[in-house]
Amino acid sequence: MAAREAAGIGGEARFPLLDDLMPWSVRPMRTGRAWVTAPDAPSLRARWDLLVAAEGAEQERLFRPSRHRTPLTAAASLPGRSTATGRFARDPGPYPDPVRVQHGPFDEQWLIPDHRLLDAARPELWRVADGHQLFAVEHGRVPGGAGPVLSVTALLPDGHSPAGRPGRVRPLHRRPGGREPNLAPGLPELLRTRYGVPVPPEAVLAWALAAARPSPAGPRVPLPADGALWAEGVELGRELLRLHLRGARGGERPRLPGGRRPYVRAALPHRPDLLRYDAEDRALLLGTGRISPVPSGAWNFRVGGVRVLELWFARRAAPAEAEGLASLGPRVWPQEWTSELLELITVLALLDELAPRQAALHGRLLDAPAFTRQDLRAAGILPVPAPARRPASVLDHREEGPEGQFALL
Repeated sequence: MAAREAAGIGGEARFPLLDDLMPWSVRPMRTGRAWVTAPDAPSLRARWDLLVAAEGAEQERLFRPSRHRTPLTAAASLPGRSTATGRFARDPGPYPDPVRVQHGPFDEQWLIPDHRLLDAARPELWRVADGHQLFAVEHGRVPGGAGPVLSVTALLPDGHSPAGRPGRVRPLHRRPGGREPNLAPGLPELLRTRYGVPVPPEAVLAWALAAARPSPAGPRVPLPADGALWAEGVELGRELLRLHLRGARGGERPRLPGGRRPYVRAALPHRPDLLRYDAEDRALLLGTGRISPVPSGAWNFRVGGVRVLELWFARRAAPAEAEGLASLGPRVWPQEWTSELLELITVLALLDELAPRQAALHGRLLDAPAFTRQDLRAAGILPVPAPARRPASVLDHREEGPEGQFALL
């Protein structure tokens, strides 16, 4: 009992922060204008075409200028992208193919990858986003808010938080090609010595996904002294990771057993404008449409206190306040959205089923001997060297700067 009390609100400060373990982080992307993202790609093309066809004051109104971006702003191309870099009003250039991004937790959308349209695109994230990369995304602390404090995605994340102050984005690797893990120098060796097994970067990420808990200073990640507890948590974290990634990186797409899989029982209307949950029949109602079975755990799944399914639907239902380019969207509900919704229900249901195991792990960590921040200091892991908190240099990588100038990074 004394150990549990010692690890209470004040005592949890002894646990390392995620910032101690994965020291390089990037602030969330800030687009500055809502119309550059959409749940469907065709809407982005329609918005681009309308903006390009407009001129003068009308183009400026549609663009929605900010302090950082106007139609007269030149900007470097984003890493890995070949887009125009001159002033948009003078030469928009060809339409850049949209990219799939993680728009906040559990919502995959599309983004126009043109740096001239984005207030703060975070090029350092684009530079390391490839087929080897994974991103841990903090959701920001909301007092009393239920739900996970971290999610992981293989997509480029915008770091959007549904409620509260956005957290940080932490790539697993500091360089393209899965090179140089974003871990505190010496940490894998310390853990390998303690646990007697190799500790690859993915294992640390899986552990953090399973064990992280919120705190005012950011997610805290207890590190157990016991190797068996570590192995148990990593195994749970890998199960969580598989669900978060939804088949990316060669994994299997999440599936519920037969008889529990959600299906469309009544066709969705062309433009569903209301989302409700029938707890008695375990059905999700989209206007006159009906999807079941939908477990209550999937319906009640929250991040930062916000119900994920409600937020997902609200972003796709036509908002009454939308205007300008953001008001351009599908005339009818796309079939792809229904497929995405069925998969999201599956993911949330399976995550909810793992919640008791995760809660049990958190409870055991309160009493278990653990590496404290003081232990990490004594081992020379903390404080983390300043270079480990900065982006890695990419000396052989050329990128096009504003107005076609090239930069060597």
